[in-house]
Amino acid sequence: MAGLIRREDVDQVRERARIDEIVSAHVTLKPAGVGALVGLCPFHDERSPSFNVRPSVGRYHCFGCGEGGDVIEFVMKMDGLSFTEAIEYLAGKTGVQLRYEEGGTARPREEPGRRQRLLDAHRVAAEFYAEQLMGPDASAARTFLAERSFDRSDAELFGVGFAPKGWDALQRHLQGRGFTQAELVASGLMSQGQRGIYDRFRGRVMWPIRDVTGAVIGFGARRLFEDDQGPKYLNTPETSLYKKSHVLYGIDLAKREIAKGKRVVVVEGYTDVMAAHLSGVTTAVATCGTAFGADHAKVVRRLLGDTTAGGGMQLASGGTVGGEIIFTFDGDAAGQKAAERAYGEDQRFFAQTYVAVADDGMDPCDLRMAKGPEAVRALVDGRKPLFAFVIQAKIKQFDLNTVEGRVSAVRAAAPEIVGIRDRSQRDGYMRQVAGWIGTEIDEVRREVARAASTPSQRRPADGSRPASGATPVAGSAPGGGRPASGAVAQLPAPDPRDPVARDERLALVAVLQYPQHAPASFDDLGEDAFAVPAWRAVHAAIRAAGGAAVGRELSAAQWVAAVLEQSSETVAIVVTQLSVASLPEDREAAVAAFVEGVVRRVVDLGLKRRVDDARSRLQRLDPADAETYNSAFAELLAIESERRALRESA
Repeated sequence: MAGLIRREDVDQVRERARIDEIVSAHVTLKPAGVGALVGLCPFHDERSPSFNVRPSVGRYHCFGCGEGGDVIEFVMKMDGLSFTEAIEYLAGKTGVQLRYEEGGTARPREEPGRRQRLLDAHRVAAEFYAEQLMGPDASAARTFLAERSFDRSDAELFGVGFAPKGWDALQRHLQGRGFTQAELVASGLMSQGQRGIYDRFRGRVMWPIRDVTGAVIGFGARRLFEDDQGPKYLNTPETSLYKKSHVLYGIDLAKREIAKGKRVVVVEGYTDVMAAHLSGVTTAVATCGTAFGADHAKVVRRLLGDTTAGGGMQLASGGTVGGEIIFTFDGDAAGQKAAERAYGEDQRFFAQTYVAVADDGMDPCDLRMAKGPEAVRALVDGRKPLFAFVIQAKIKQFDLNTVEGRVSAVRAAAPEIVGIRDRSQRDGYMRQVAGWIGTEIDEVRREVARAASTPSQRRPADGSRPASGATPVAGSAPGGGRPASGAVAQLPAPDPRDPVARDERLALVAVLQYPQHAPASFDDLGEDAFAVPAWRAVHAAIRAAGGAAVGRELSAAQWVAAVLEQSSETVAIVVTQLSVASLPEDREAAVAAFVEGVVRRVVDLGLKRRVDDARSRLQRLDPADAETYNSAFAELLAIESERRALRESA
């Protein structure tokens, strides 16, 4: 477990990382009034922009799908990073040196700048390999790609390159750029021999492997020449950058579409990823020299936003709650084993898992060459539930023409039925399995009940999941890493036609964004000054944070963060919305007067309600009780005087 990042360092990263610059790498933003930017949401499909960013407060919110947060939450959602990973990524971009709390397990660190040096070495190596692909010695590599229907532009899109056959071509190039031998060995680009270091990759087609941020962290290489005695595929060894159990090839290209479409397609090789993307399946990724495992599942879950307890259920429309994981496998025995291994990870997802296998056993690359891009798309669209595929594979192992074979098939299928997360589907699959095997439904039910009561065979089927693996971080308190808005109950939405609700909302938007222009009378408002429940809750958080008087002393981002600190998860969603909302005044010189005016209007509304309440109370009193009556009358006069003074000052 990683050590805790100090709270002050988290705050410094949040302050230094400009949200407009980070978001602009993914979204084209355009001005939308004073201090506001707007663009098409990266988290859902839309034609009219509803994704608002306000750099001064450091927050974003989509008024279409409800996603919102600060720069750290944007990176977490967009790049599928944990809170710690997002902080470390942004710290690298902003030059913040992170410190880790004592007492926790220390996070393995390298000396300052070393990680960036290794990343730089990989970037330079990727550029070198790409240049070599067009050279005279790379004809075999170009032929390899052409035979698989990949042209030059395809190679450039994926950064495919060629490693020269010599022993030190890359070494000389990198050392000429100032990298030391120790750095080259640590990067995994070089191997250590008895006579010194030498290029690890020689005479091979090269695929740069990138992390979710787009940084090259390793390479995959395919043998080309018969005199190459190495393995057919050779990857970067385990390094401080490259952990094969955490890496998915193509994730940098697929991440946005995965997050938007809630679907990921897992294929088996680099050329399959290329073929899938070029065929329109732009959510394809592949593991790198290892089977799909628990750490890969964590990466996928973060990109899918796979945290909904009701996930994994298929809808009548064909879609699913929680998204889809689609595995493609070869139709041979190895593919069957891969499917069973993937099924072992099924319980880590709330998403529905599927398998897609071509009838003729072809992988996406072969399918694209033989039948065109539409065949690859059809393969994915023709997916079937993974548990159905695995159950049928187990049944096929037995001779169903014999009683013994049928009994054994039922016993083999029963534990897999127990593992189906959606309980409502289990009875249907028991009937289907009975039909596949040719036996009575009651026999299947008995075996399923027996498997469910046997701990050694029972698969978790209650929808529970292990923790997502998020690392505890000092400073991850409210305002630093809130759940996605869809995971929190929403406050009732006010009627947009209600003029009082509109005025109250504008006043809160103004105070959150421009507290320096709010009149002092705002902080005199009582706890019941706002009529709309949602706005009353936000006003309570503002009061708890010290009111506009405190906001005037803080930066815009610090002020909103202070209000968020005082907000429940439900209220925090509303605060974020209001903190990025556009004001109807788009002249910067007129903003101060507008803010003062709209806040005064709400103060006046509050005073009017107090006047009405005081008059009502006075009418209910008996004038014979002179002391009580005169006291209530004096209170009414005082409130009316306060309201008159407010209007005259305006």
